[in-house]
Amino acid sequence: MDLDANTHPAIDIYDNAMFIVALNNLMEILPGTKDKWENIRKSIANNSRKNLWDEKNQKFIPHIYLEKGSPFPADFDENKIYYFGGTAIAIEAGLLSREEIKISLDEMIKRVKEAGAASIGLTLFPPYPEGFFANKIMNPVYSYQNGGDWTWFGGRMIQELIKNGFADEAYEQVQPMVKRVKENNGFYEWYSVDNKPRGSGTFRGEAGVLYKATTMFEAWSKNR
Repeated sequence: MDLDANTHPAIDIYDNAMFIVALNNLMEILPGTKDKWENIRKSIANNSRKNLWDEKNQKFIPHIYLEKGSPFPADFDENKIYYFGGTAIAIEAGLLSREEIKISLDEMIKRVKEAGAASIGLTLFPPYPEGFFANKIMNPVYSYQNGGDWTWFGGRMIQELIKNGFADEAYEQVQPMVKRVKENNGFYEWYSVDNKPRGSGTFRGEAGVLYKATTMFEAWSKNR
């Protein structure tokens, strides 16, 4: 029952969206390469939408398994799991419409409440059951990337909300993220479902996304 990339290769939205973001950045830095990379970027974007976006449920499919099929039991419906981080990066990659972004935000808020978590930095919900991963750090439910709360992801969602005209919603959703930084006097790697700090207290990933979000709020307020 282990999800192991070596024995069950799969594709997911996070990896594809990150590649699209990387290509966008490459073409911006080196505009002379646009002719080389633009068609590849479009192909990945189109195929990501075609194969990974669940139109009926308005969410991304967690994984498509390429060779052996799902490593999980037949009675386990992986598509019930909502991937917060992957959705945020898909928005950054330009894969969702403004209407779909609002639907995604509403779904995130709903699932955060169901989980009893603090912020939309929640990695996924519901978490995978105990024992489903080869990597033992992932096995406790609501732990690390299996339902932990990461501002590293949530802060990027805040940035995308601001970019796409949802600054008021972004301001509301960033509050628990900045509050816990102040209360814990540190930038922690991730947080438990009951909002307790975990991992490094000097995690530059959290500090960076919150700093960028803050500068974006400042720019937005000046242009209102």
